[in-house]
Amino acid sequence: MKMWSLPVKAAAVVLIVAAGASAQTADKPVKPANPDSGRSCFRNADVTGWTDVDKTTINLRVGVRDVYQLKLLGPCGDIDWDLRIALRSRGSDFICSGFDVDVIAASTLGPQTCPAGSVRRLTVDEVKALPSRQKP
Repeated sequence: MKMWSLPVKAAAVVLIVAAGASAQTADKPVKPANPDSGRSCFRNADVTGWTDVDKTTINLRVGVRDVYQLKLLGPCGDIDWDLRIALRSRGSDFICSGFDVDVIAASTLGPQTCPAGSVRRLTVDEVKALPSRQKP
């Protein structure tokens, strides 16, 4: 019995330390080193609008001034005609890469899940250069 108690206690300590480390990092939003680098994270709940660019690309308004572009892994239903979409984050509230989010869109066969391949924050100049129809 004593032979099992040491590994169990050691495993418990490792789990407690790992849980504490992840709790500390989860409280802090990830910010880019360079604001124009295009890489940062946002919360699903902070998305305030969207527009399609084409069947594989959507632009998201996050908060008041940020715009993120999601590139989907393939064409997504009738996303270019949809009035509403849903974003389903995977694992965390923060979306930092395409693997963190799925887009749920309507199609003629019902709701379609469309995995994202990449996500990036557009620079101020890129947002200004967008045609008005592509600005969320």
